Amino acid sequence: MADYYDLLGVSRDADGDTLKRAYRRMARQYHPDINKEPGAEERFKEIGRAYEVLGDPQTRARYDQFGEAGLGGSGGMPDMGDMGGFADLFETFFSGFGGGPSSGPQRSGPQKGEDLRYDLTIDFIQAVFGQEREIKIPHLETCDTCDGSGAKPGSGPTNCATCGGVGQVRRATRTPFGSFTQVAECPACNGTGQVISDPCGSCNGQGVKQVRKKLRINIPAGVDTGTRLRVAGEGNAGLRGGPSGDLYVFLKVKNHSKLRRDGLTVLSEVHVSYLQAILGDTIEVETVDGPANLEIPVGTQPNSILTLENKGIPKLGNPVARGNQRISVNVKLPTRFSEEERSLLEELATHYSAKGKQHHHHNSGLFGRLFGQN
Repeated sequence: MADYYDLLGVSRDADGDTLKRAYRRMARQYHPDINKEPGAEERFKEIGRAYEVLGDPQTRARYDQFGEAGLGGSGGMPDMGDMGGFADLFETFFSGFGGGPSSGPQRSGPQKGEDLRYDLTIDFIQAVFGQEREIKIPHLETCDTCDGSGAKPGSGPTNCATCGGVGQVRRATRTPFGSFTQVAECPACNGTGQVISDPCGSCNGQGVKQVRKKLRINIPAGVDTGTRLRVAGEGNAGLRGGPSGDLYVFLKVKNHSKLRRDGLTVLSEVHVSYLQAILGDTIEVETVDGPANLEIPVGTQPNSILTLENKGIPKLGNPVARGNQRISVNVKLPTRFSEEERSLLEELATHYSAKGKQHHHHNSGLFGRLFGQN
């Protein structure tokens, strides 16, 4: 069992006000209506139990001396109503947070609906320029037969007979160390304090029902894998008149066969012949806008990077601003020649060798290696 002082994050000599402040802070952090993480509700109950013991000087003294074993004491645990206003503190603190398991009728108030997640895969070009998409999502909608009340039209909820409309029941628990009283959520009404005696047939008294809804969502230009779009109010319907949750659309972008993305820059490759690289040329390349002309300058070196301006990705939220396309040039060297090509290249090699006789041996050796001469 965790140490109660450690649970509340206070020292063993903390005074009553320090305990109360620590309890409020920790209870707010782990309250199940606020914290949806696994284990939060159990931690919340442990925090409540710790303050229940340490908030009363008598039980605190027994706990300090004997630990958990000392809490059975003579007469058992005091009733919740006798614990120095603990119950009042609990209810007043949580009245502004939609209530909790021990806050009684406040839980019967409106509750916001849950948020939903929808994963959507789109094409590369759709991510670049955006589009409007229609999707179908299953979500909870307010029952139109009973307007979300859960009761058959003409009837309504009544106070729970088990807890008298309080939403709580007291349970006496006997242990080898004595007995103590525990306040728990009423199992008959789930803490709401009210029950539906004549439920709506359309939603089985739930007030909401599952519906598959078509939605048109606008995907803005420039999105990427991991972009999250929020569609307000399209999550699950709230309970008892509470607002609906939101829908979050998580995007995944398919790869393109020839184009890649790096931020706002589009990356691609082209292959040109050694003659195109030497003499220059204009070729057609693929861009996100479709085919475009790319000028290969005279004397382009292998692995050079050429740029097409404003052919990149629009900036998300400001699509007028666009990146560029950067194109890596791969130069293909031939491995076979016709007799005519070989003759012309040898003549060219001789020409260059003659212009710089001091490099004659080097040049002829280079051309020999490049073009298969022995």
